[in-house]
Amino acid sequence: MKRIMFVCHGNICRSPMAEFIFKNMLEENGLSRGFFVASSATSSEEISWNGIGNPVYPPARAELKRHGIDCTGKRAVRLTREDYEKYDLFIGMDSSNIRNMHRIFGSDPQGKIRKMMDYTSRGGDVADPWYSDRFDIAYRDIFDGCKGLFDELTE
Repeated sequence: MKRIMFVCHGNICRSPMAEFIFKNMLEENGLSRGFFVASSATSSEEISWNGIGNPVYPPARAELKRHGIDCTGKRAVRLTREDYEKYDLFIGMDSSNIRNMHRIFGSDPQGKIRKMMDYTSRGGDVADPWYSDRFDIAYRDIFDGCKGLFDELTE
């Protein structure tokens, strides 16, 4: 079983969008059983003092719903050092996420850390819709990255 963790800053916009877009691709192609897919944050900003994370940000949830994807029940969780041994691949949404993953893990000896847009022909970062309010653009970038990742993993 291939274990994939999508990662962004707060785990309420981009990484949960990636998690559910990728899960949807797997399900549509009858491949869900071969993968475990999750998402997490490099910060604890969206996680309360009692450890309960905030739900997916409403505009991100609405954008997913617009494409027929449900993310009900998803709450923000923080990436931990221990996650490195539990997952095969960590996909960050931007360069800052990549730096923060290296900091959290201490290093990346097995080469598990990648950037989402590296799975597209465009490269660069997935723009953070928290600041731009362009969840449609974030969806497009994440979908394209997930499609490239899907194609690579299922060839």
